[in-house]
Amino acid sequence: MKVPEESKQLYAALGRVPSGLFVLTIARSDVETGMLASWVQQCSFEPPLLSVAIQRGRDISALLTAGAVFTLNILDDSQTDMIAHFGKGPAKGEPIFNGLEVLRGEGSGPVLNEALGFVNCVVTGKFPAGDHDLVIAQVIAGRLLNDGQPMVHVRKSASHY
Repeated sequence: MKVPEESKQLYAALGRVPSGLFVLTIARSDVETGMLASWVQQCSFEPPLLSVAIQRGRDISALLTAGAVFTLNILDDSQTDMIAHFGKGPAKGEPIFNGLEVLRGEGSGPVLNEALGFVNCVVTGKFPAGDHDLVIAQVIAGRLLNDGQPMVHVRKSASHY
């Protein structure tokens, strides 16, 4: 199917809206997992809230229910290895954190030791937003781990990741 030139231009312009790159992690019951996230935004000062868009149907989405606690690891601009690791996912049957140095705390997702920083969040709501779900979460803790710069992501087209 041929895409009209106007649509190509629209998607090219929308794709240039920059976002950060993050690794969202969660440990719940006997499940410990993580995913690469780019559609993340602070959406309130008081209380401090974040919004995270999760593609509908992802396994991790079922864990992000009201009251669930997750960790948002803020990637440093040099951590391209994390993009490959969490973007591709592990080999079948292999835990996603194998080979990574992580700090595990009670009530939060794993913290990547080499991340720029992290915030722990509790889910306060989840809303349908097109082909994604918008998760709203209150920030309950966090800190910087180094003095680097956050990774910024710009897409060539807004029609795909």
